[in-house]
Amino acid sequence: MSATHDAHYPRISRVLLGDAVRRSALRWPERLALVDGELELSYAELERRTNAFAHYLLAQGLPPGARVAMFCGNSAQMVTAFLGIYKAGLVWVPINTGLSVAGTRYILEHAEATHLVIDAEFLARADLRAMVDALGLRVIVCVPEGQVAPGGDTTAFLDTLRGQHATPPELDVPSTTMAQIMYTSGTTGQQKGVMHSHGSVHSALMGNLYELGMRPGDSTLCVLPMFHCAQHAISMTFLLAGGTVVVRRVFEPGAMLETVERRAITFLLGLPIMYGAMLAHPARATTNLSSLRLCLYVMAPMARTMLVELLEKFCPGGFALASGQTEMYPATTMFKPEQQLKRFGSYWGDSVVTNETAVMDDEGRLLGRGEVGEIVHRGPNVMLGYYKDPEATQRARAFGWHHTGDLGMFDGDGQLLFVDRKKDMIKTGGENVPSIKVEEVLLRHPAVLQVAVVGLPHARWAEAVTGFVVLKPGAAATPADIVTHCRQHLGGFEVPKSVVLLDAMPQTSTGKAQKFVLRQQYERHYEDTPGAT
Repeated sequence: MSATHDAHYPRISRVLLGDAVRRSALRWPERLALVDGELELSYAELERRTNAFAHYLLAQGLPPGARVAMFCGNSAQMVTAFLGIYKAGLVWVPINTGLSVAGTRYILEHAEATHLVIDAEFLARADLRAMVDALGLRVIVCVPEGQVAPGGDTTAFLDTLRGQHATPPELDVPSTTMAQIMYTSGTTGQQKGVMHSHGSVHSALMGNLYELGMRPGDSTLCVLPMFHCAQHAISMTFLLAGGTVVVRRVFEPGAMLETVERRAITFLLGLPIMYGAMLAHPARATTNLSSLRLCLYVMAPMARTMLVELLEKFCPGGFALASGQTEMYPATTMFKPEQQLKRFGSYWGDSVVTNETAVMDDEGRLLGRGEVGEIVHRGPNVMLGYYKDPEATQRARAFGWHHTGDLGMFDGDGQLLFVDRKKDMIKTGGENVPSIKVEEVLLRHPAVLQVAVVGLPHARWAEAVTGFVVLKPGAAATPADIVTHCRQHLGGFEVPKSVVLLDAMPQTSTGKAQKFVLRQQYERHYEDTPGAT
């Protein structure tokens, strides 16, 4: 009998994401796995808790593949819950806690979730509670350990663990079985459910393990939300490696610095704006950061001046840029520490070992060095597809590659340079202007903290290059000052026709500017603004 027809084969060969904790617990049962404030869980205890939650879910009669949604901030209970969902052979559906009630309801209904794991603080909101009640969901509430659980028709998460088996359920779960549906963060206003298998996520974790050189004694501070792919992937990679994951719910630079020193954190994942805030914090000069071995940044470019200062004063071990997508589980490419200061621009570096990257034109031809086209990938970390959207799935995998919607090119040394999102390439007066090129120049202005550049409708230019800027606290600059700065570094057609100063940038919970919001709000900017060129 061939292996593919052997009834035992799925169990023998399974790649179940929850097994990452089980295998680490077998090797290092007493090692610290998870820290949440004063709560410390060893691998043995985390294994026991995740198994117990898996058995609780199965005891509810949930069939294989049933969707369990989650509306939680970072916590030990959140991690325990999604690992238990994996171990039960069910599908984890994390929801961005910054979404509107309507956006949350759409995901719950679209994913056909039957159970919801939710933090008590969110369930206490009248609008969310009314929505949950209207959908008739079974509700499991996460409350801090030692606090009283809310009453009513909900179940406290910690209560679900009592009296359950401490050993993992015995399941036949092929690696291609769907493990999660993660909805895209909505920088385009569209919410698509990205389906991933246990095998696709696991392959991404293995790539991270190799590329980042993670070791069992490493520790990471998790502050980006785990309902998004970047932080989830890094946290899972550390659990696979036998490292320690320290979770925080919100970013506060002083508290981050203190935790790095007290917990001897070796690895950080953050946004450039977060590193800048820690660098500028008064406590940084007196904080011992010598434990840091590597810092990873994502979602946005790093200003060269900031990077140089960070390497000197924050983490001499180095910074790396990781890129990826919810659809092609991260990381797909990595710009390593030894490459950072050799090139200037939005370089994404090399493909990680688990996938292949190319640049393709609209007819499906792979392009050579120096030619701009769409960045495409293929590898085992690719999604199963978009949930209930076969047309979008087919478009994303045209010509046998996953299409990212990003434009890029390989330079003469084979390094991948990101040019722009396809939809963010501004066509002005017959010229193409990559928005990211203008953004990089804006970020060089000493008063500028955050930027976004879009093309807005214009009677003369068709699309006018328009910069949106948030200034650093206490800094002063006028739009005219910033335009003058741009003229020193950009061609005439690339200079913003207008700069708009904002108090806050509309953005996703991971720090991506929501350019579609700016386009909608300022659609009539050049009609309504006197003197706009």
